[in-house]
Amino acid sequence: MLYRTEGIVIRSMPYGEGNAIITILTNTHGKAGIMVRGAKKLKSRHGSLAQPFTHGEFVFFRKSGLGTLNHGEIIESHHKLRERLELSAYAAYAAELCDRALQDEEAGAFIFEQLRACFSALEEGKDPQITLHLFEMKIIQLAGYAPQMDCCLHCGREDGTFSFSARLGGILCHRCRSMDTFALKPGDGALKLLRMFKQLDLRRLGSVQVSAETKAELRTCMRSMLDAHLPLNLKSRDFLDQMEPLFQNEAGDE
Repeated sequence: MLYRTEGIVIRSMPYGEGNAIITILTNTHGKAGIMVRGAKKLKSRHGSLAQPFTHGEFVFFRKSGLGTLNHGEIIESHHKLRERLELSAYAAYAAELCDRALQDEEAGAFIFEQLRACFSALEEGKDPQITLHLFEMKIIQLAGYAPQMDCCLHCGREDGTFSFSARLGGILCHRCRSMDTFALKPGDGALKLLRMFKQLDLRRLGSVQVSAETKAELRTCMRSMLDAHLPLNLKSRDFLDQMEPLFQNEAGDE
């Protein structure tokens, strides 16, 4: 069957003599694996379509399993995400998380638009940590683990001091904190952002100013949720963890 769809390249790997196998996240057919013949050759017509983070229109033939690219057109190359190391690291993490965390049936038009917005936000200079944490929340929500942030998980209390339980999936008031002795104690700023992330579409993300302390608390909460419910060994995350302090130091020197 011949397919024509928009897609974003979330994985690309060389295959054989000058070929590449790419995985695209589409807006109509979930995730799709496609063979791009001759992609690594110097004069390849389709080489640019096999580049990571490329948003394009893909026409491919597939009976079952791996498809074969017939034709394609670039809509947005996202070349900036490949040219700058820090942007490449953040974009690679978003792409790998999307690839590994979601089953094909979960990868629909909504997450396609969220990933597209994530890449655009990174290119536009929006805070990369906030952008990535918001995208992580969308992945967690789609996987069925959206945290309860409006009231205490146990008693329903809506005001007071709260802790965050990644294991139980939400907030606990001070009376119920004993239900999870490992519950985190983020400040009001981090809790407010977590609540906002549940409601906010990435396409509506503006410029936000967040303190380093709140970012650290937010990162701990998001990572705890991912590790509790989507325990994945992501190479891009390991690389980002190593490089992010360097990125932050460079940003502070500017």
